Amino acid sequence: MRGFVRAFSLIAIVLGLLEAPALEAAPARVVSMSVCTDQLAMLVAAPGQLVSVSHLARDPSMSAMSAEARAYEANHGRAEEIYLLQPDVVLASTYSNRATVAMLERVGIEVVEFAPATSLDDVALRLRDMGGVLGREAEAKARVRAYRAGLRDRLRSEAGRAALYGPGGYYRGGATLAGDILRAAGYATISDEVGRDGGGSLPLELMIMAAPDLLVTPGAPEGASRAHALLEHPALEDQVPRRALTNSDWICGTPAVLGAIDALVEQDR
Repeated sequence: MRGFVRAFSLIAIVLGLLEAPALEAAPARVVSMSVCTDQLAMLVAAPGQLVSVSHLARDPSMSAMSAEARAYEANHGRAEEIYLLQPDVVLASTYSNRATVAMLERVGIEVVEFAPATSLDDVALRLRDMGGVLGREAEAKARVRAYRAGLRDRLRSEAGRAALYGPGGYYRGGATLAGDILRAAGYATISDEVGRDGGGSLPLELMIMAAPDLLVTPGAPEGASRAHALLEHPALEDQVPRRALTNSDWICGTPAVLGAIDALVEQDR
């Protein structure tokens, strides 16, 4: 009787294992179509796993990993070219082209969308999310530990009031990743004074009236547009101290934000 029970139990276990869903394998071919997912994937992916990144990943004004991106085939976010790369998973931003995302999903390709980071804490979350998608949880955790340690080493206080002002008068307020970077470098934002907590257009007059102790602007590229001309307005030149810093460290929620903090602190020395 005992032998029968033991045999029955073994059969039940085997049948249970056969019926249990198989562990999902890590995707072997991954394509990224957003400059922010490009960089997260390059940090976390296994060798050979990431097969293509967006063309913007090679642009040093947009990407903090432009040199590393040259090791990958570039794509322009078009559904046809991405489909021909035969990806298991496509990485996109929630702001990526909706027609491309819909077309890829329609032909059966999995698209995982990442929301933009709005805080320094989000950097760790995005790394972990990427680790989960790529089956690279251990690598992602190691990146998170290094990032958090670096952030702790950089936090300081009471450096003054600062504002980040871009081409065309685009302002990034206190409830954005840029606002968190400013605070980590010791600066208070002017968001309460100008009534802009998020990102959006801010009239030049309001910026001048707020009179921040520091105005942070992206460096003007060659052949700068008319939108950049606003940043050279005499009123700003005369009244507000200016720091032009590398834009690529500010754009995405990756460990490159540590470089943005370093640049702000270095400017004060």
